[in-house]
Amino acid sequence: LKPLLRAAAAALRSSLSLVADRTAGAMAFANARRFASMARAVGASRVAGATKPKLPLPLAGRIPLTPQQPTGIAAAFRPYVSTAKYTRDDVLEQLDEYHSTVMSANWADYLLLVYTVPFWEAQLEKLTSIVQPYLHEPVVGTKFTEVQEMMDVLYQCEDVRDHINELAELATRASGFMGTGYAPGEKVENMEEHAKLCAEAYDTMLAKHPNFKPKIEQTIGHGLAVLRQKHKFKWGTMHRYFF
Repeated sequence: LKPLLRAAAAALRSSLSLVADRTAGAMAFANARRFASMARAVGASRVAGATKPKLPLPLAGRIPLTPQQPTGIAAAFRPYVSTAKYTRDDVLEQLDEYHSTVMSANWADYLLLVYTVPFWEAQLEKLTSIVQPYLHEPVVGTKFTEVQEMMDVLYQCEDVRDHINELAELATRASGFMGTGYAPGEKVENMEEHAKLCAEAYDTMLAKHPNFKPKIEQTIGHGLAVLRQKHKFKWGTMHRYFF
């Protein structure tokens, strides 16, 4: 009986060891498969991040150059705006330079104004910003007021002179080719009313802005003199042009 029991115990131990080996092998195989799938996922993510999709040429120009932030993250950021601080002397220097540049320009040259006025407006916007901390000072405040008045006079003189130039152009075309009467253009029927309004604007500008009389004469005054060569009318200082 004892030999039989020993043989049965040996067989049981061998079978148990075989089952344990199979279980360990199955667990190792499962772990290997899991690690392999994780490695494939990591590799795929790296490849996806390294390669950028290419768009067709018709769509490539429509994509913005700056990266777009997700909606949830965009709310956490805001733009940062900084400005340089100018001293009082720097502000006064820039105001003087700006005033001298605009005043020395030929306001009667419409082409010059077309080219330069946009830059003057941009510079004035900058000056309006940097002058704010010093507006309470009499010197800075007075100079900035002069600059603002100068630009107001410039715009008004430019508008009146442009209208005078258009009237003179229409009067020239109404006289025909080279003044011969051949193929004449339409004549302005109420030229007298236009000339009177321009002369009134000239007198009003002189009375309202006496410090800018040279620039008013340069634009509106000379324009009225040119217009009077096309149409006879009277205004306050027409004798200055020997009329």
